[in-house]
Amino acid sequence: MEHVLHFVFGIFGNATALFLFLSPILTFRRIIKNRSTEEFSGVPYNMTMLNCLLSAWYGLPFVSPNNLLVSTINGTGALIEATYVLIFLIFAPKKVRAKMMGLLALVISVFASVALISVFALHGQTRKLFCGFAATIFSICMYASPLSIMRLVVQTKSVEYMPFLLSLFVFLCGTSWFIYGLLGHDPFISVPNGCGSALGAMQLILYAIYRNHKKEETNGVAKTGDSMEMDNVKPAQKYESNGEQV
Repeated sequence: MEHVLHFVFGIFGNATALFLFLSPILTFRRIIKNRSTEEFSGVPYNMTMLNCLLSAWYGLPFVSPNNLLVSTINGTGALIEATYVLIFLIFAPKKVRAKMMGLLALVISVFASVALISVFALHGQTRKLFCGFAATIFSICMYASPLSIMRLVVQTKSVEYMPFLLSLFVFLCGTSWFIYGLLGHDPFISVPNGCGSALGAMQLILYAIYRNHKKEETNGVAKTGDSMEMDNVKPAQKYESNGEQV
């Protein structure tokens, strides 16, 4: 029965993860339509791509047996996220594009290093531990990337840059893979996805609290329940390091 549940939650995890990877489509339609990345951040898409690459590698049979479902969905996710990163680079301002190119180079370097070390220097359980730790660290980084936007939501009392569907599927995906990891006795899957489930729940709570707050702008003053001078909130401060989640 445990094996059946393990497989079922793996399938459900694949489905929710696919929806999670596809949920930013509306955001990128907006970016393409406006031909601008506005105040959106490209950091989460790079971090999600790195997480997908490392998780897909970890799920391969010669690294971690019985985790092929992990490998297939994350391989698909890596391709989707790479598409987002490419679109972001096309429409980002020069300064932002340069930063994102540097981050993309770092992502490729980290993945290549982990893959090469695991193949040529490590074997058996040591290889699994090395790849598992790498995947866990960057999975937690991916799930933690929306913390800045959560702070922004609290400051502005607006959920404009924290899409509901993204938050919902972060929660569903994290929960599914958390249970999958528990059933498979794999802490490298359960621990980071447990963190993702908790952070997704926090995002949904924030969304429920602030979803009905409307931002009004009058003579340079934004009102979100309490007055806040727009002149004191520069775009770079508002959204330079924030993001949407992966």
